[in-house]
Amino acid sequence: MKKLMVFCLIALFMYACSSNNTESKNAESASSEASSPASTDAGSYDEHRGEGKFKDVQIGTALDKDLAAKGKLVADVKCASCHKLTDEKLVGPGWKGVTERRKPEWVMNFVTNPDAMLDKDPALQAQLELCLVRMPNQNISDEEARQVFEYMRQNDGVK
Repeated sequence: MKKLMVFCLIALFMYACSSNNTESKNAESASSEASSPASTDAGSYDEHRGEGKFKDVQIGTALDKDLAAKGKLVADVKCASCHKLTDEKLVGPGWKGVTERRKPEWVMNFVTNPDAMLDKDPALQAQLELCLVRMPNQNISDEEARQVFEYMRQNDGVK
């Protein structure tokens, strides 16, 4: 039974990684080539905010249970095949404590824009050496990113 579950997880992971279409990859390549001069400027990358559209995300001190519940649904479909809720690595690193170590902007920029972040963030590049697998772009919307972040906060014990 365990072998079947492992096989299913691997198959799901491979499907998720291969679901990006060629057009979006070509568009991403073209846009990254166009922005390559900026990527060589190490001073333009904000390691606390990351690379992306989220600049100043306002998070309340209390957990938004509705957002967290929606985030769990998104995470179950798009994240759980690679990430555990503990600090244990599966394919990618575990989620425990991530909202205590990272700002909301960084997490939300990473889940919506993983390729650019992996190319520029030194901490992510070091993590990639440990995990050996780049996080695939799961096409998470801005709204879903906020929901997943709230679910991560719930996982970290925010009430």
